[in-house]
Amino acid sequence: MTTIAVTGASGFCGSHVATTAVARGADVLCVGRRPGPVGRHIPWDAARDVPDLSGADLVVHCAAAVGDPVPGSPAEADLHAVNVDGTARLLEAAAGRPVVWVSSASVYAPGPGRSRVTEDHPVHGHLNAYGRTKAAGEALALAAGAVVLRPRAVYGTGDPHLVPRLLSRVRRGRLMLPGPSLRLSLTAVENLADACLLAARWPPGAYNIADPVPYDRDEAVRTVLGAHGVRARIGHIPLPAAHAAAAAVQALARLRPHARPPFTRYAVDQLAHSVVLDVARAESRGWVAGRTLTDYATALRTG
Repeated sequence: MTTIAVTGASGFCGSHVATTAVARGADVLCVGRRPGPVGRHIPWDAARDVPDLSGADLVVHCAAAVGDPVPGSPAEADLHAVNVDGTARLLEAAAGRPVVWVSSASVYAPGPGRSRVTEDHPVHGHLNAYGRTKAAGEALALAAGAVVLRPRAVYGTGDPHLVPRLLSRVRRGRLMLPGPSLRLSLTAVENLADACLLAARWPPGAYNIADPVPYDRDEAVRTVLGAHGVRARIGHIPLPAAHAAAAAVQALARLRPHARPPFTRYAVDQLAHSVVLDVARAESRGWVAGRTLTDYATALRTG
């Protein structure tokens, strides 16, 4: 029986990887601060310690610090401690074991020109500490010969970030989005978990992971709102106004370094520019995305 160490197994992505691995007959070590949903717990603070990976045949690294903190805030240092320094400690402990490192499409350079993003797209110019630290962490992983997966906007059951943030932005039956609708890639957590367990057999390098087809942004938002029983009209903020508002909000947020600004340059970039991931490289290794946003909405309505 294969033993898989899953870091961050108490979190959103890691818990799905762990439960899927057990369902497929693997033994799972849940490596992190808290126990995972299955398997044996191996305590690890990614910001401080080298993990004990004894007995693991494969390491799937899902542990990460996420957020869009104020530039220069203490939270930026927290992201670096986990996403960069924690990666170095993990790779030290892996000691030659195969590693699948879960990154993010946030490592790609922002702005236009992302209507078909391959793994060769530039990785620089990040708008926040999350993108910078994920890029730095994955650079360490790639140099060590790991397989790096780059999903975009992961959603699904137990999502603590994407969908809750979207729902919280509805005001008086209306949701305002920057610029007109466009095409975006999203990644169902089930598709990511499947890729994590297949990727150990892939050649080292980076692989985009996304749903079978991109979505129209506004239609996707309506699907999510409807699945959660929220009725809201979608309005559009002109893009120049959205950029100006984000800059103003971030400037004010610098006066409160522990605050979490509700509207940032990064958020505008993620919603106002088409970002479609080319997943041909992963598909060439036999991976097929089997889950869609429609499946997610149907499960919510019938669950």
